[in-house]
Amino acid sequence: MGEAKDDEKRSAIHRARLHDVRAVLKNNVVLLVAISAAAITCFFVPPDAAYADYFDVRTLSCLFCTLAVVSALKNIRFFTFTADRIVRGFKNLRNVVLALVFVTYFGSMVMANDMALITFLPLGYFALNECGQKKVMAFTFVMQNIAANLGGMLTPFGNPQNLYLYSYYTISAGEFFAIMAPPFAVAFLLIAGVCLFVKKQPVEVSAIRPGTPSPWRTAVYFVLFAISVMIVFRVFPYYWGLAAVTVSLLVLDYKAFAKVDYALLLTFCAFFVFSGNMARIPVVREFFSSLMSRDPLLFGVLSCQIISNVPSAVLLSKFTADYANLLVAVNIGGLGTPVASLASLITLSNYRQTGGNVKRYLGLFLLINFIFLGILLAVVYLF
Repeated sequence: MGEAKDDEKRSAIHRARLHDVRAVLKNNVVLLVAISAAAITCFFVPPDAAYADYFDVRTLSCLFCTLAVVSALKNIRFFTFTADRIVRGFKNLRNVVLALVFVTYFGSMVMANDMALITFLPLGYFALNECGQKKVMAFTFVMQNIAANLGGMLTPFGNPQNLYLYSYYTISAGEFFAIMAPPFAVAFLLIAGVCLFVKKQPVEVSAIRPGTPSPWRTAVYFVLFAISVMIVFRVFPYYWGLAAVTVSLLVLDYKAFAKVDYALLLTFCAFFVFSGNMARIPVVREFFSSLMSRDPLLFGVLSCQIISNVPSAVLLSKFTADYANLLVAVNIGGLGTPVASLASLITLSNYRQTGGNVKRYLGLFLLINFIFLGILLAVVYLF
């Protein structure tokens, strides 16, 4: 009897460990693909001193600072508090969906698209579940995902690929905004127009409100966020800002470092190695250079559909000087397939957790994403 119980206990522990391994693999698919791709290219270009030049330390520092400060703001529930107040100010389903989508849209401009989704997707579930409107959950999640990808394209720190290209090509702030403002404006109109199809029926959110975040901590974190932004705009050396943010958060909230998306940082490192090695393989260099010289916008978008927008930005930047078209391509190219953007995988994972119909979600996701992508591509080509 005792041996049977021990065997059952060991079996349960084994199953739990397998479950944990599967969860880690499932939640870090992009990172594992990036590491695998980098490892494969190492066989063609063995590690040497030139590897050190692959890594854009400024981009990694800026991204780390932004993620750390956003994590600290999340710990004091600043974003949940703010979004909750926004949602409660609207009295019908259409306005609630609009609020959820546009708080994600504008939130991604300052806190990066993946962090905006991590913050506001749970709020979407919370609001729609409490007012008995789970039937529009799939639509709302799809639109929040699109909003995060397209809203983040306006700022250098809104999407990870923007931060990389902004630094890699040393683009000025004014030129960056001039390039991205037209597709950003079109995206705004498209998102608003589609959300207007939601029925305008009364709703009531009755859940308990989150507590008010600490005013002084909020103020300090916004100062640190401003410092992170100034690093992006090269106001002072990146290592000054990195030191200021790190030391301040070690004193104020060291737990924020535990919630930084290190997988995203490691993904960047892996893709730096992958793209650096690819650029040193003569056949590959000639092939990509030829394609990018013909149509960097179209090829950039197609590349995103297969290997995602962040690795596309890192890889294709080695083969073209046309940063304007590449910048637009890797932003609107985040639409389309679920693998076109890391943010889309985050949304899919969150939707699975709601218990909704995943096949229905994916069908709706592909339909709306490709319609948006087609319209944005047409607009960019025309203007």
